[in-house]
Amino acid sequence: MKFSLSWLADHLDTTASVDEIAEALTDLGLEVEGVENPAAALGDFRICRVIEAVQHPNADRLRVCRVATWPGGPGSEMVEVQVVCGAPNARTGLVGVFAPPGTHVPGTGVDLKPGVIRGVESNGMLCSERELELSDDHNGIIELPEDAPLGARFIDYKGLNDPVIEIKVTPNRPDALGIHGIARDLAARGIGKLKPVVVPQIKGGFASPVSVAIDPALKEKGCPHFAGRLIRGVKNGPSPDWLQARLKAVGLRPISALVDITNFFTYAWNRPLHVFDAGKMTGATLRIHPARGGEEMLALDGKTYALKPGMMAISDDAGVESLAGIMGGEASGCSETTTDVFLESAYWDPITIAATGRALKINSDARYRFERGVDPAFTLPGLDMATQMVLDLCGGEASDLVQDGAAPETTRSYRLNPARVISLVGMEIPEAEQRRSLEALGFVLNGNDATPPSWRPDVLGEADLVEEVARVASLTKLQGAPMKRSQPGVPRPILTAQQVREKAARRQIAALGYNECVTYSFIEAKAAALFGGGSDAVRVENPISSEMTHLRPDLLPGLLAAAARNQARGFADLALFEVGPVFQGGEPGEQHLQATGLLVGAAAPRDPYGSRRPVDLFDAKADAEAVLAALGAPARVQISRKAAGWWHPGRSGVVGLGPNTLATYGEVHPRVLQAMGVKGPAVAFTVLVANVPLPKVKSPTRPALAISDLQAVDRDFAFVVDAGVEALVAVNAAQGADKALIESVRVFDQFTGEKAEAQMGAGKKSIALTVRLQPVDKTLTEVEIEAVSAKIVEKVTKATGGTLRG
Repeated sequence: MKFSLSWLADHLDTTASVDEIAEALTDLGLEVEGVENPAAALGDFRICRVIEAVQHPNADRLRVCRVATWPGGPGSEMVEVQVVCGAPNARTGLVGVFAPPGTHVPGTGVDLKPGVIRGVESNGMLCSERELELSDDHNGIIELPEDAPLGARFIDYKGLNDPVIEIKVTPNRPDALGIHGIARDLAARGIGKLKPVVVPQIKGGFASPVSVAIDPALKEKGCPHFAGRLIRGVKNGPSPDWLQARLKAVGLRPISALVDITNFFTYAWNRPLHVFDAGKMTGATLRIHPARGGEEMLALDGKTYALKPGMMAISDDAGVESLAGIMGGEASGCSETTTDVFLESAYWDPITIAATGRALKINSDARYRFERGVDPAFTLPGLDMATQMVLDLCGGEASDLVQDGAAPETTRSYRLNPARVISLVGMEIPEAEQRRSLEALGFVLNGNDATPPSWRPDVLGEADLVEEVARVASLTKLQGAPMKRSQPGVPRPILTAQQVREKAARRQIAALGYNECVTYSFIEAKAAALFGGGSDAVRVENPISSEMTHLRPDLLPGLLAAAARNQARGFADLALFEVGPVFQGGEPGEQHLQATGLLVGAAAPRDPYGSRRPVDLFDAKADAEAVLAALGAPARVQISRKAAGWWHPGRSGVVGLGPNTLATYGEVHPRVLQAMGVKGPAVAFTVLVANVPLPKVKSPTRPALAISDLQAVDRDFAFVVDAGVEALVAVNAAQGADKALIESVRVFDQFTGEKAEAQMGAGKKSIALTVRLQPVDKTLTEVEIEAVSAKIVEKVTKATGGTLRG
């Protein structure tokens, strides 16, 4: 949204500088994106007089001019300079515009320097309008009246010294799309006084020959109110200079008085209007109706649009004349021959306008404002004000008002709690100041009930009242203060146990050398199906792309996609991780937190002193165990092979504790890698953070170190078992022989193959275990050690069907 300082002055009586206004606007929430100051570009161009202009001795089309300048301004000492000029109108006595050496000429992009042109010295330039970017005219230099103030800045003389401010308007502030709304905010802050709105009383001189009718299907929502009047006998020519200057300042091209008036109201009052050439209309009624579909209209932008069923249109007996609230049609557009016009003002439903504009890909000032919401109560006042401007600038006679429908009711009120405002904002704002701020913004206060104005559709609750008071008071005045403690002593922890664990998991995986990723929670259906998801329960109703249609059932698809992108760019060895939620459904509670790591490529970089091996499942297992240890998981857990289908069978494992699954690790299934475009090998682990049991004793300190000062005893056992028996079965059996004494069991040797079968029989192998016995109260005797050993042999042989190897 752009506006000039002089245009703002039409609505705000203020002496504030541009910098003060810009600072206040940003502080009020209307962020200033830039300020265009013409003085910076054209401030060095001054009015001069050509004392003498003679023919150039070496060029037929050039003249040598003696130019009188006043660098210090009017009344200062005159300085005479020589300028070589090629303009055909350069002559003795001409009053023009001079640019001294060192000036940047915006129309050419050249910085002037003293020079020699065809053997004659030249110091500066006599300028044309194109060189000052005032127009495209380059047929001659600027000629000013004889009474122009010599030495004055050209921009001051022509009234061009009018800074233009551009602000960023958020979608919830449609009132700031009109300069009057911006002035209202500044007045509430105290930057001047808002000028009153003067709505003329238009008395029609005759009955309008054009009537309006809203289709019943649209009156409830699409177009609640449509009004207009005929103005006959107008003269449509160029608009006045002041109006053209207003429009040019904000980047609009003046077209004609009638069109310029509608553009003026669009920017000044956020009230888009439209004028129909009544002489080009067919029939006596303008109908506002939903399109049947297939109708075509040549719009004012020169493009033909085909309407889809349900789009709102304004039609006469001949067909569609305008796309409602978006753009008028060429057939009923105004021209220099227009004498009778129908001036229309309406309120359109924002959602309907937005849908039509998006479908037809039309971006117009009218659509931009209507889809954000204009003031429905200003429909008729805006029509009367625009009618008066048409009568003032174009003449003519206005008819009686014709309308259908009525402005929608927007009255609502919310409770203003002054104490609550102070509590939420954190500033001591007196109740009287709170009430003054709201009233200055247009709110109506009845006791402590505040009724928002019709131009503020964004105010929908008590919290919005607090925000309005806060932004007018300025949060820059907020002073920092320590929070009050409810009771003395060490405060209770703020983070929950789950949040602490999430942080611990993230830190531990990062410490293992992984790089953290933050991927989207939405993935495509095909990828979700690979990991047990993709059902309708997790389908996104309105996805932003075809690759984000479902909530992710696991973190691995996002990490694998990231790995594929990195491999495509030449990064082969990857260690990626993510901690985040995954989803089994769309209802509360149907999600859980995962901590997942992915290893791809080699386990270590190339090293001339060591071997380079690919990552394997034991790398993932070690990292999973490290994360579980950081989360406080017990050391004694069960390992099984019942992993999900996206893990490699036989090269993956599930860490459990009773019925709870704590983690899964192993190689990713080759089928999944191929579908995700990842070149293996790739191993991963997933820790279910919430499934790790919490410590039984809740204490802010670490528990005491439990360690025995008695000598541990290691005993080795070798068992002959069938080749298909898993070593884990023997380990678990030995571990259960005496849970009080046995500290650990691990496999230290496995003898398989042809040599093993030659010694132990076909289909046999040897598993060797080392068992550590750790007494806690007394040193073990040989008898006690033998008793435990016998129990270990009994348990393992029973579980595996094997025998103790001799």
